[in-house]
Amino acid sequence: MLTLFDYGPSANCLKVRILLRQLGIEHERVETDIFAGESRRDGYVAMNPAGRTPALLLDDGRAIAESSAILLYLAEGSAFLPTDRIELAHAQQWLFFEQNLLEPNVGTARFWRLTGRDEQRPEAWTQRRESGEDALGILDRYLADHDFLVDGRYSVADIGLYGYTHVAHEAGIDMAGYPSIGPWLARVESTEGFANDLQPYPANARL
Repeated sequence: MLTLFDYGPSANCLKVRILLRQLGIEHERVETDIFAGESRRDGYVAMNPAGRTPALLLDDGRAIAESSAILLYLAEGSAFLPTDRIELAHAQQWLFFEQNLLEPNVGTARFWRLTGRDEQRPEAWTQRRESGEDALGILDRYLADHDFLVDGRYSVADIGLYGYTHVAHEAGIDMAGYPSIGPWLARVESTEGFANDLQPYPANARL
């Protein structure tokens, strides 16, 4: 059985949980508390050298880290991953976009704000938030003419972008300026088997 090492409040981990449910894959879930240092322990770092969540342990003892890599691995051979080479590249393109432009900015601004770190680094937080707004603008413009991100069909690309986009307001971003994103989020949430079990950060996570 697959073992998912994850942290409930992490949107990166949420992405993997969404796909595992929609694929109907049985798995064991191991809560890995990043604030307690559990992702920095030697045994965990052996699976994920970056010391982050999530990590997926396979039946043969090998492990996969990074949410996008896990999504691509799990989705292979399913309807969630295109087989056409161009469409597959487009799915990968959006996942790379998310990890390069959206998650580092929206995700970081959200994390800092929910844990009080925005008060410690206000200029850096503002820069992350503004860069996140730019990334959301790109996504919004594309969604103005597309129901989903790849070939008009729900895929791992939508799951990957859903993670931090649906909580972008928690980063201090006014989502009213992105009229195409709300309907897309609703379309993602209406797909069969979808469930959002993202947990709040614990009170002791604040500085």
